Amino acid sequence: MTKNRGRAALALAAVGLLGLTACGGGAPSAEVDLGSGPAEAGTVKADALSGHTLTFASYGGIYQDGQMEAAGKPFGEESGATILSDGPMEYAKIQAQVESNNVTWDVVDMDSTWAAGQCGKNLQKLDYSIIDISNVPEELTSDCYVPAMQYANVVMYNTEKYGQNAPKTWADFFDVEKFPGKRAINGSDVGPVIEGALLADGVAEKDLYPLDVDRALKKLDTIKDQLIYWSTGAESQQMLETGEADMAVVWSGRAYSAVKNGAKYEPAWDTGVLVADVLGVPTNAKNPKASMAFINYYLGKEQQEKLTETTSYSPINTQSEPMIDDLAKKYLVSAPEIKDKLVVSDFTWWGENYPAALEKYLAWING
Repeated sequence: MTKNRGRAALALAAVGLLGLTACGGGAPSAEVDLGSGPAEAGTVKADALSGHTLTFASYGGIYQDGQMEAAGKPFGEESGATILSDGPMEYAKIQAQVESNNVTWDVVDMDSTWAAGQCGKNLQKLDYSIIDISNVPEELTSDCYVPAMQYANVVMYNTEKYGQNAPKTWADFFDVEKFPGKRAINGSDVGPVIEGALLADGVAEKDLYPLDVDRALKKLDTIKDQLIYWSTGAESQQMLETGEADMAVVWSGRAYSAVKNGAKYEPAWDTGVLVADVLGVPTNAKNPKASMAFINYYLGKEQQEKLTETTSYSPINTQSEPMIDDLAKKYLVSAPEIKDKLVVSDFTWWGENYPAALEKYLAWING
């Protein structure tokens, strides 16, 4: 997993002047015929979108290349549509396009936290007569988005330092006497350490939300002198590969990459917090029916398998069985033996409370 971004982008308050690309705008497209019968993920009526152009916006790099290889290109070939790839995705650009009624992005990959606060605003409701989510985890969907992939934030621990006395829980992460050493957390983006601190402080998983951020920060006070911070996925991976951190809360894809490169770490899945990127359709998109046909195709079993095989992100189609090596399987958060241990992030709560929580968290770090 090489995508390098966090929810800190949600703190941007001003849109400013933005140059809008013209790769998908213009007059509304003509009505399209997607065929009769119920939608089936991973399929599209042959040549149903001939003459139409759709622009898919995502984060670039290996991730977006994988999305286009797994879904974008074959969707274009089967549907007859011209599929353009644009990015990097920025929330301010979506907002500017919607407000100007000049929407050039037809389908957008974005963070679930931002998307959760945009339904009926910058994102339109999805038509589930076109999109088949029968094999998609219900907790990862909403009226306005479906998951694009899933991963977890998880505590990784140094196997050479701790040996058989390995930390397994959030309580262990906060126990500096039994498990001495430096702990690394994200210093620019608030997230799973809040849930983790509350779990370590005795809050039951079922009672986590709404999150008591102030209580979590007080718990973090108890280990503040043992904390070091990363701000990008690359930095977190480097901390594992160099052994700078004895434990680190990192994205599962970065953890996999570090271990693949030789880092002597293992995941403590009981500390995992499940999150996802999501797909949605901007309000005022020129041809939402075609956009939703693309999303439906993206959710297919084979498309999700190929996406995982090319990017290491876990599939969201519950029927998918990607062909990956044994190490990659250890980080497949869709596997029941892993997923059953994870806390599922409450996207709606974060969507409503992220800016205030981030402000408190950054003030705590710098205090």
